[in-house]
Amino acid sequence: MPDGQAIIQPVLAADRISKSFGAVPVLFSISMEIRPGEVHALIGENGAGKSTLMKILSGFHAPTSGQILLNGRGVALPANGEAENLGIVLIHQELNLAEQMTVEENVFLGREITKRGVLNRAEMRNQVQAYLDDIGLEISPGDRISSLSMAQKQMVEIIKAISRDARVLIMDEPTAVLTQAETELFFNQVERLKEKGVAIVFVSHKLSEIKRISDRVTVLRDGHWIATSEADDLTPDAMAQLMVGRELSDLYPPMSEADVDAEHILEVENLVAPSVRKVSFQLRKGEILGFFGLIGSGRTAVFEAVCGLEPIQSGTLRFDGQDFRPKSVVDARDVGLAYLTKDRKEKGLLLGQKMRPNLTLFALPKFTTKFGLDKVSEENALERAKRRFDIRARDPQVDVGDLSGGNQQKLLLAKIMESDPRVLIIDEPTRGIDVGTKQQIYHFIAALAAEGVSIVVISSEMPEIIGMSHRVVVMREGEITGVLTGDEINEAEIVRYAAGLKKGPDQ
Repeated sequence: MPDGQAIIQPVLAADRISKSFGAVPVLFSISMEIRPGEVHALIGENGAGKSTLMKILSGFHAPTSGQILLNGRGVALPANGEAENLGIVLIHQELNLAEQMTVEENVFLGREITKRGVLNRAEMRNQVQAYLDDIGLEISPGDRISSLSMAQKQMVEIIKAISRDARVLIMDEPTAVLTQAETELFFNQVERLKEKGVAIVFVSHKLSEIKRISDRVTVLRDGHWIATSEADDLTPDAMAQLMVGRELSDLYPPMSEADVDAEHILEVENLVAPSVRKVSFQLRKGEILGFFGLIGSGRTAVFEAVCGLEPIQSGTLRFDGQDFRPKSVVDARDVGLAYLTKDRKEKGLLLGQKMRPNLTLFALPKFTTKFGLDKVSEENALERAKRRFDIRARDPQVDVGDLSGGNQQKLLLAKIMESDPRVLIIDEPTRGIDVGTKQQIYHFIAALAAEGVSIVVISSEMPEIIGMSHRVVVMREGEITGVLTGDEINEAEIVRYAAGLKKGPDQ
């Protein structure tokens, strides 16, 4: 520490914290200090123990051994969110807001201000307006949550925390679904909270954001503490290496040359559907076709129509030379086309069920006999999937909701592949997963293409699109603006087409 620099007393600390669920250990003697007025990033691969540590620091789990220190004193944090009364607030990745209620109603939900037994709405409104003015958020206390953007909803969660006099704010993947502009707004508010002395724990897989916003970084791996360093002393590459314990120079696999003479397996002509206007493209056998566009461009809407999730208003679809018009995902599955949703928790997996029923649900006819489900066949399939896709669970009977995000994503991919698709459409393949699991997913995708599976990758991450695609389709406002190949697949060109500054000759 430089001469003359004062030692800052941590407001919250983990002191040799270990945690086991039954006989399964998940954290091993973790120590971590959180100081007022700093952003302390917590990073690690999925399954490293970040979520468990966050829940212990906020009182949702009790440690098996070790202790929590609050202002230097050992404390047993009250459970079920009651630690908020001590100024420790956890903002979950899935926001805890009542969508049909107003901003002010959400901020004071469960602790409403009353006067003579009647709700004092004027006082609540005035207090919320003061918070909104303080952080520079241009919404009204009377706005319904459902009308707000994701960034504004994140800000409402922060206002809820401030209104509880939060001294420690623990945020789990707060920028996972924010646009770049929304992320900038969010970071501005984080800086203002730092200036007020709030201690912030920031959990994210976006290492460039960690580098930018954090003062210190703690790395976990497989439940063990690996390092705590000043953010200025770490590059994103160094963070990634600490997380996974190996070099990641081969994040994207070597791509085989696309066979330009390969037959078209999927052909779409003049497709019109909700949020889609006369979209035409072809997908070749064994090709990885990237689809990129800004939020609202229609890139997901195209494939929700192609896969039978949304009605097709007009246009022609051909699969392997035959016309088809799917009315459901089952229709699409039966011809050999499968869609992997970007929303694995709400639409992709049954979080309260075990791995085996999740794996086999989409391809259930394959595991059904006249006597019912063939559970032996299901169990064999699960063992194959765990080996093939490296699905890791310390407890084989764990509920899927308790798996890490990366293992959930690998299970979802394995589930879709049980239907033996010839065309696989993957929407946001690596959203909310760590860099090591990203590398695995990219290699899985490349291997499937090498086996002859045709793949569409829909992504908002440009490096992913550039690193994985043989060709790139760019969309804007429901239309295709360009199809890029070879050296055209670069960030500058993609941005021009996505922003409407350029349009292809055939578009």
